[in-house]
Amino acid sequence: MNSFSRRRFLGVLGGGIAVAALAGCSTHQPGGASSGSSGAGDLSSNKVGAMDAFAADAQFKATAPLDFGMMMLNNPNYPYKANWEFFTDLKQMTNVSVSATTIPQSDYPTKVGVMVGAGDAPAIIPKTYHPAEQAYISSGAILAVSDYLDLMPNLTATVQNWNLDSDLDTLRGPDGKFYLLPGLHENVWVDYSIAVRSDILQKHGIDVPGTWDEFTTMLQALKTAYPSLYPFSDRWSSTQPGPGANSLLATLGNAYNTHAGWNYQHQTWDASQGQFVYTGATDDYKAMVTLLNSWVNQKLLDPASFTQSDAQAEQKFADSQSFVISANAQEVVNTYEKDLTGVAGATVLKIPVPIGPAGAVNIGSRIECGVMISSSARKSPNFVAMMQFLDWLYYSEAGKMYAKWGVQGQTYTGSVDDGTFKLAPDVNWGGLNPSGTKQLNVDYGFFNGVFAYGGSSNLLNSQFPPAEQVFQKVMNQRKTLPLDPPAPFDDQQQQQTTLWATALLDSVNQNTLKFILGQRPLSEWDQYVSELGGLNSKQYIDAVNQAYQTYKKAHG
Repeated sequence: MNSFSRRRFLGVLGGGIAVAALAGCSTHQPGGASSGSSGAGDLSSNKVGAMDAFAADAQFKATAPLDFGMMMLNNPNYPYKANWEFFTDLKQMTNVSVSATTIPQSDYPTKVGVMVGAGDAPAIIPKTYHPAEQAYISSGAILAVSDYLDLMPNLTATVQNWNLDSDLDTLRGPDGKFYLLPGLHENVWVDYSIAVRSDILQKHGIDVPGTWDEFTTMLQALKTAYPSLYPFSDRWSSTQPGPGANSLLATLGNAYNTHAGWNYQHQTWDASQGQFVYTGATDDYKAMVTLLNSWVNQKLLDPASFTQSDAQAEQKFADSQSFVISANAQEVVNTYEKDLTGVAGATVLKIPVPIGPAGAVNIGSRIECGVMISSSARKSPNFVAMMQFLDWLYYSEAGKMYAKWGVQGQTYTGSVDDGTFKLAPDVNWGGLNPSGTKQLNVDYGFFNGVFAYGGSSNLLNSQFPPAEQVFQKVMNQRKTLPLDPPAPFDDQQQQQTTLWATALLDSVNQNTLKFILGQRPLSEWDQYVSELGGLNSKQYIDAVNQAYQTYKKAHG
């Protein structure tokens, strides 16, 4: 996977925003705020090109040729091409052309913010990670898309069929509306875990761990076999040295029922108390830090794991200087296995996330990044057609399959539903067909992060080799925990808590790293908690709990 990962982007944008939902408690209707009333208004003059009888699973085709402006992230791994087959086939199927405003990946969040804030953005703004859209709500720059879901039958059917109401609630603001059309997954997608040199484990008779206690035992056995090495040397901390942008802490945080690493947020819901508590001061967060500290003290975990570049960690793994590293599906295939091709008998296994004190659970939303709509688009005579087009492309089964895999009989054959799917002989993506001479995304424009979001578990699994499909099957059998209840800040609360959030996050990151590395003794934990209090952690959580109560009173 390229270094600009989905999770890393989420970690940068998402920390500290109180926007989550409790499963099973939504009183919202699919078309709008809690009452279900629509804010769409009269659309009779906005139906040029729209289909009169557009319905779920119907092929959308505009009744007149249309052109929609769209923000286009230009990924260096598959640079934008106006003549991609994606666009030419899309026009034939839908009668819609896309006028792209291309932005380099490195500048995308900044330039999107500038253009949206200035009112210069095109109508369609994809690749938006919640809660980035919240910055534009008060100015009226983007549309309350929840007012227009009656125009999107595929989206509403998906929400109903997969019971996604509570997941959608994670996007709602104090007004009960949401401003982002998100990618929707059937199940919580767990991608990040730990990769191990399975050949080394087999050589020394070490069991694949199923729990974090067994994981510690595995590291100890590896240390005994290779006393001069750190068995675990990790990556995915280089964008922000320390634990703030860290995959391992995010993975462990879920096991300890807390938010950590690039999943960190200041507030955690405590169901026993019926209120939010400050994450970095909880006993669960301390227990996670204590485990990591024990690994460092026993020289099981390389202290450089929190500061070294990805390349340094990858090289240690490739040189058999370490045997354990954080992983996702693409990195196993595209990096670790390739780097070890010269090591006789070397094999890599991404293990199911070890089970911790929280039990055999998955934690997270089934929401992915999505699409903002410029508020100016509401005035277009083609507005209804545009919403129908987006509904087909991002939410219909045919649209999602097209965006991901292209044209049946040309770029792929078979079906994802019956397991017969495979890429065409000359097409490759993600190592699924290494002999393919054409890259699905580079040469055709399919499987493009601007368009391919969400989908069924069958569609998700179609992108994985057999070993990853086994991993996904194990993870999908685990219980998914309810999401936190909604606590969206109003503008005044957002401004005030933002003033506190930076200093708090810096303190949590710095002290988490010091505790892990032994630079600060864990006996000073209570002193650290008091220091957080001096940085307004109590005031921050009081604001979150006030926002929770306000939202609950207004919307149920």
